[in-house]
Formats: sequence, structure tokens, C-alpha cells
Amino acid sequence: MEPLFSLKGKTALVTGGGRGIGAALADGLQKHGASVAVFECNMKEGAFIKGIKYYDVDISNRHDLKSNFEKFINDLAGIDILVNNAGITLHSPSEDYPENFWDKSVEINLSAVFLLCKMSGQYMIKQRRGGSIINVTSIGAVQGFPNNPAYVATKGAVRQLTRGLAYDWGKYNIRVNNLAPGYTHTPMNQKSWDDPALRAERAGRTFLGRWAEPEDMVGPVVFLASDASRYVTGTDLYVDGGWNAKGI
Repeated sequence: MEPLFSLKGKTALVTGGGRGIGAALADGLQKHGASVAVFECNMKEGAFIKGIKYYDVDISNRHDLKSNFEKFINDLAGIDILVNNAGITLHSPSEDYPENFWDKSVEINLSAVFLLCKMSGQYMIKQRRGGSIINVTSIGAVQGFPNNPAYVATKGAVRQLTRGLAYDWGKYNIRVNNLAPGYTHTPMNQKSWDDPALRAERAGRTFLGRWAEPEDMVGPVVFLASDASRYVTGTDLYVDGGWNAKGI
């Protein structure tokens, strides 16, 4: 079964790969044989993983994003796997939601995702060897969450973007799928994690009775990136401990 999940000879780009889920994914893809690059801004000292190439990129700056993507392509000579993991969440009551929160969320969570998909898709088409694009959405893409309109809107939009791109690029053997995590113990969710009541309440929303750890996302992403999922495209893979399926 090992060759089925092998990523040897593949080149992968992970955004937001300096911490949390992204760092776990970058490490996991490399361990399964891929050559891996990471787009991240303000990397913390000591967070670098040996063998991974890092680019200091502000993905909300389109010029910065495009120029660094070209550098990545030149440095690693192509792309086979894109993981759009970078994202932000900015909370505020919807009736008073700041426009700059909305604009920043759209730029990072949606526009940058589309641009990276577009640029990666162009190169994958030229390479004529197919590819796998994995967009990290959320259970918030399909469920309502309070005081977070930009996050749920942008994640829902990415969910549909994935379907449209899967349709358009299937003829090139480029597969496009969503990874939808549940609550995960990462810096983004640290405030909720530090609140014992919230931590317990959110663990109780799952069948497994716990939050995810970043490493729980590695297997699903390796599956989506490898030939093990060669007939899987345009779909959502929920890695949420059963949150989305759970009733009373």
C-alpha cells in the first residue's frame, strides 16, 4: 500500500505553513516524500523544519503573493500539490461588523485562495501531469457560528469555488477538494482552548469527545494529495470528530 500514498517526486506548496495545522501538513507531506515549500509571514524563531523551503509572504498583498509564487516555481521547478491552508478569523457582532474586518477576511480567506488556485492550475495544465489542490475550509463553511460573518461567508465561498474548479480542471486530471477541520488545538483557537467551559463544550459536540490536534489533519491531506484519492474530486472531507454529523 505504501506506493499508493507515496508523494515521492511531487512538489507541494502549503500556505500558512509556519504554525498550527499548516506546519503539521508541511511536515507530513515532506515525510511522505514530497519536496515542500511554505508561504508564511512573521515566522517565529525555531519554527523552521529542516528540508522545507520557506518564503516570507503576505498573501493579502497580491504583488507579494504573485512574485513569491514565481520564485517558488523557479526554485522547485513546478507544482503538483497546493494546500491553501492560511486563513484568519475576526470576531465581532454582525450588526456592528467592521468593514475592514470583512475586507481583510475576503482578501486572505477567499481572494488569495483563488489566485493561488489559478496560478497553480496554470502551471499544472502546462506540466501535463495533473495535480491536487486542497483548500482548507471549516465546519463553519456549512454551519452557522456566532459573531463571525466574514469567516463563515468566505469559507462557504471557498467550498463552492472548489466545486467550480474541480469541474473546469477535471479534464486536465487536476483534482480539487476541500479539507474541513473541526475545532483544532492551534494558536487561532487558543482563547477557546484556554477557557475550560468552552473547551469542554466544543469537545462534547463531537462523537470522539475531544478537539483535533494539527497532526490529525496529516493523514487526510496525504490521502487527498496522493494517488490513493485519484478518483476523488470536488468533495468535502470533514475531519471534525463527527461534529457535522452529530445530532442531539
